[in-house]
Formats: sequence, structure tokens, C-alpha cells
Amino acid sequence: MGVEGHVPVLLDEVLAILDPTPGGRYLDATLGGGGHAAAILAQAGPEGLLVGIDRDPYARERAAQRLASLPGRVEILAGRHEELDRLLDEAGLEALRFDGILFDLGISSFQVDDPRRGFTYHDPQAPLDMRMDPSQPTTAADLVNRLSVHELARIFKEYGEERWAARIARFVVERRAREPLQTAGDLVEVVKAAVPAAARRKGGHPARRVFQALRIAVNRELEGLADGLRAAVERLRPGGRLVVISFHSLEDRIVKRTFQDLAQGCTCPPGLPMCACGQVPQVELLTRSPIVPSETEVARNPRARSARLRAVARVLEGQGAE
Repeated sequence: MGVEGHVPVLLDEVLAILDPTPGGRYLDATLGGGGHAAAILAQAGPEGLLVGIDRDPYARERAAQRLASLPGRVEILAGRHEELDRLLDEAGLEALRFDGILFDLGISSFQVDDPRRGFTYHDPQAPLDMRMDPSQPTTAADLVNRLSVHELARIFKEYGEERWAARIARFVVERRAREPLQTAGDLVEVVKAAVPAAARRKGGHPARRVFQALRIAVNRELEGLADGLRAAVERLRPGGRLVVISFHSLEDRIVKRTFQDLAQGCTCPPGLPMCACGQVPQVELLTRSPIVPSETEVARNPRARSARLRAVARVLEGQGAE
């Protein structure tokens, strides 16, 4: 797939909330294929700045190609979104405050569509890899061939919300005792054998949740997400906006809870003559309920179906303080 193949999810909604302005400063903390970044930079114009962060070297290369023809300054940094403070400081951008920041969580279409990356269960010959950063040591094959049955069951249950987690984990361990699991087909075969036939006939591909769980575990996708969101808020100028797109309930719960905590004001018991806790809201919630893709977008891009968008604005100086 070419550079232009990546379809950014909820693009119109992202642009409506961030409202990029000429000369604005924006951070895409999960750069991916650069689709959102290109649209933001196009509106920010020749005086605009777009900083992108991604751990995947192939994503950074694709995004650099996509953004090269656009006006404005582009800085692409290698790392994880929760490392944004360190990455920005090391790039000499420690004093920069952004007008808007985007987190587009999960994986990009080009990662799924490349069977060599091992994210897909549709190609039986695909390796059990699933690393977003190919330099990291642990692959999905390492997990399924080394972890205990109890740890595998925990991963499948916690990260995949898989009903048959314990049974699948047991079947995995039994299979690897005969020969190691090396390909997507090996794992799909085990999952299909473990999940009862009646359950396989509904809910999509029977291995979908297991592959999601392993991908999250391999890349430690949930670790540091809340910290990354808090760091992003600190990097916003007053009135600046943070938009987050998540693709499953685990991510969305973390985003929702973090935003609610950041929007919380005084927590003192009722009746005190004055606030003793000193807590003031850091953000204003812009989305009480998540924004979801339209039927038209889902028809055009089925992978957008599970997307959920939440957004906050940095509280203006003095706002919320008593």
C-alpha cells in the first residue's frame, strides 16, 4: 500500500475540535501514517509547526514522505507517546506549548496490512511478531511459547476481554508442548480448537480478541497511557485542546477516567468554610459522551467502526480557581 493508503479515522471531527489555525503549534503523539497530521499541517500553513511522535520506524518514514510536500515545519521524534516530555525536551522544544494535541491509539492500517509485521490473523503464514518497534526484544511468539498458562489466561482475559481465556491458554500450552507456535495460522488453529463451535459462529473472527490481547501485551499499550495524557495537558497552552481516539473499551476507560480526574475541582467535604485541598480543574470536558463515526464513514472505512473520540480543553489561566 502506498503512502496515501492510510485513511485517518474521524478526521472531520478531529479538525472541528482542534480547529487548526495559521501559525499554530500542534503535536500528533501517535503519528502513524500521518493522515491526521497532514490535514492539521495543511490548515496551520507555512508558519505552522507539527511535531509527530511514533515508536514505529516504518510509520515515521511513511509520515515523513507524506508531510514532506506540505508547508510548515515538521519535527518527527522516535519514541512512545508517554515519553513526550523527555522527547520534546531532548529535541530542544521544552518551552513549546501546543494549540492542539492528538492521540490516535491502536494500530494503523498499513501495520495490519503488512503480514510481515504479524498483526493480522488473516494470513496463516504471518509470523507471530506484533512489535510496533521492531527493535524491542519480545514478540508475540515469545509470549505464547514461554508464559505460564495462568499468565496467558490473564492476558487474554484482561487485554482481550476473551470469554474463553482460560481454555484457550490451556490449549496453547498443550500445543506448544508438541511444537512451538510460530505463525498466525498456528495460533488461529489453536483458538478455533479451544472455542466451542457455537461461540465461533458469532462475534466475528474467533481469534480477534486473542490477537488484540497479545498485541497490547507485546507493545505495553496501556502502560503509561494515563501518564501520557497528563503530560500532554501540561504541554497545552491555556485554551489548547487534547483529542484522543481509542478503539477498544480498555483504552477508552483509561481516557475517560483520566479526563474526569483532570476536570475535577475541589474535593473537600461539603460544609467547609473554604477549600482546604487546593485542587482546581486543569481541563474542561468537551465531550461528555464519546463521538463515534458516522454510518457513512464506517461504510467507507470499516476499521473505523469501534473508534471513540474524547476531547478536553486546557483551563484558561485563573479559570476554576476561587
